[in-house]
Amino acid sequence: MISTNKIKQIKLLHQKKYRQQNKQFVVEGYKIVSDVVNSEYNIDEIYVTSAFKETIDFDTILISAKEMQRISGLKTPNNILAVVNIPEPKQKFDSSNKLILCLDSIQDPGNFGTIIRTANWFGINTIVCSPDTVELYNQKVLQSTMGAFVETQIFYTNLEEFLSNYKGNIYGTFLEGENIYKQNLRQEACIIMGNEGKGINEKISKYVTHKLYIPSAGKVKAESLNVSTATAVILSEFRR
Repeated sequence: MISTNKIKQIKLLHQKKYRQQNKQFVVEGYKIVSDVVNSEYNIDEIYVTSAFKETIDFDTILISAKEMQRISGLKTPNNILAVVNIPEPKQKFDSSNKLILCLDSIQDPGNFGTIIRTANWFGINTIVCSPDTVELYNQKVLQSTMGAFVETQIFYTNLEEFLSNYKGNIYGTFLEGENIYKQNLRQEACIIMGNEGKGINEKISKYVTHKLYIPSAGKVKAESLNVSTATAVILSEFRR
């Protein structure tokens, strides 16, 4: 059973204002919840329905399918939901990470989550974001990461200040950039991905030391790639 007051509290966590106020967020689904259980995140409570048949290394609270539907943020609720405490933001990241990803004003939650998942696949565990990049604990972001966020250091900071103090190579994608497939890509570098509609901000672009371009194969109608797709292409090429 779950109280009406608790249902209200959890439902409010689907809004950014209350996530920040209560310092908690929600994750749903066995894969993501189990990843959080096995991470450094501190879990407050885990709710399951009678349809949940897997095992998980945490005490769970049994609720009805109807109650799960009331607290879920998904159109089709899962059989497991966790309320997780938001950790205090880290002030410094692991400087041993040679390849860093910088995100300039990424707005779409699905794009951000996919970028985190892609970066994790290619062994990049440090992502530096501009303050106006979509919030990490947005549920659409978390669901899109497929659990990869637990292995990723994500920082929100002033990118101009960060890049002005960065000592390595700084790459960014531009229409007037050099063909990425013909470049000698350095592994000690920061890769900047820009906003979905506007690209890299002019104030940020001045710090770019190497401008890259992903060429299309022949004549195409699309002017550019989706930012998460472009990130996958770029990281694949860096790792190649």
